[in-house]
Amino acid sequence: MTDHGSGSEGPGDIPEVRERWLLVAVAGVLSFVAMLDMNIVNVAVADISAGLGVPAGTAQWAVLGYQLPVVALLLPAGRRLDGADTRTALLLATGGFALCSALAAVSPWMSWLVAARIAQGACGAVLFVLMPVLAVRSVRPELRGRAMSVPATLGPLGAVTGPAVGGLLLDHLGWRWVFLVKVPFCLLVVLVVAALVPRGGTAGARVPAPRPADRTSTAGRRALADAVLVAAGVALLLLSLTLAADTSAWLALAPAAAVPLWWWLRGPGGRPVAGVLRAAGLLRTHGAVLALAAGFAAAHYVIALHLRRDEGVSATATGLAVLAFPLGMGVAGPLGGRLADRYGSRPVALTGAALTAVGLLLLVPLGDGWSPAGVAWRLAVAGFGMGLNGGPVQALVMGAAPPDRAATVGSTVQLARSLGFTLGPALATAAWGLTGPDGGARAALAVAATAAALAVPLLALPSRRPASPSGETTDATPAAPR
Repeated sequence: MTDHGSGSEGPGDIPEVRERWLLVAVAGVLSFVAMLDMNIVNVAVADISAGLGVPAGTAQWAVLGYQLPVVALLLPAGRRLDGADTRTALLLATGGFALCSALAAVSPWMSWLVAARIAQGACGAVLFVLMPVLAVRSVRPELRGRAMSVPATLGPLGAVTGPAVGGLLLDHLGWRWVFLVKVPFCLLVVLVVAALVPRGGTAGARVPAPRPADRTSTAGRRALADAVLVAAGVALLLLSLTLAADTSAWLALAPAAAVPLWWWLRGPGGRPVAGVLRAAGLLRTHGAVLALAAGFAAAHYVIALHLRRDEGVSATATGLAVLAFPLGMGVAGPLGGRLADRYGSRPVALTGAALTAVGLLLLVPLGDGWSPAGVAWRLAVAGFGMGLNGGPVQALVMGAAPPDRAATVGSTVQLARSLGFTLGPALATAAWGLTGPDGGARAALAVAATAAALAVPLLALPSRRPASPSGETTDATPAAPR
């Protein structure tokens, strides 16, 4: 099974050893934990508000304090981690993530909790960048589809199961355990990484020469400026979409989000990132990742809310209906990876995106009196498509990444996915509020289905680019039967 003499490893690759699939599993666990943290705290906001004696709006910063640093720091972290020591970065980020979780759990005041969550978000940004890099460099190129399907499937599963896990912990142990539940997973990852990842293994294919102190200081200031600009743009966009549910005039704030984002894109922080994606032919693929994630997140939000609030369905029946999506995804994830390794990443990713769009489109015609069973089978179709898409599209992106820019490309695809998960519910909320209570759910589902459908042409029209030094092209080449 292991070819020690293949000679296909680059300077930044993790050597081919029997335990390489354990490192892929580590990437999957980190993906699950990091995405779990995006949603698990949502259900605990009311309990945090009561436990720390703060208003609900203030307690919401237990969620935003994590999400905003993740989004803001992904791109700066990706650029700084190109050529960095993968082992050291993983150990520091995972250990810091666990420590911040513990600090959040013992928070005596809200300010303490927010500070811990902001620091945890910074560690989470590093983990999001390194997860695909670790997975793709732990196996030979012909096994990338299967390897990338692990974090690409477990990450969204973490996002979906977060509220359910959080609810169980709140009912039986209290809100502080919402933060502590992730600590054992992080400690296990630290032990595995310390034992298996070699010292000096890099996230890119080259180790940069040491920078003079003045250049390091300048790079630090630029990274901070990049983070502020990206965070400001995303925050303005989310604020306009969520407030538009009450007053449509807030939509006028949305164009203001383009100002800091454009400023970043045209500056020294954004130009190299856009250049890498353009040269690698990955701009459309990133758009597809964002669109599919937004459609999935919007549909999940709308269905759970509508079944409980408008249809009066029990929490148990609602949970079982929504569970059909991750079940379909879990079944299709490993299959998608194997098909991608055999037939190529792009056709499998395209098929998955089309199935997801079909499943969500089938939800739109549902009239009054939704049944949990009717919702469940449609969600299963969408989830199966999402599972087929996740691993192949991740392999497509990382396979096209320049060897010395793997961390940068890893950060951009994670940013696209995170923005989709964040923007989806906001778009659904805006559509629901603007349409009114009668047709709000259907309008919000139409937005979700449209977003998912956009991924199909984006994946069907690949950009042309030169072959990489290793001879690989944007599309994964079918591997020989094994």
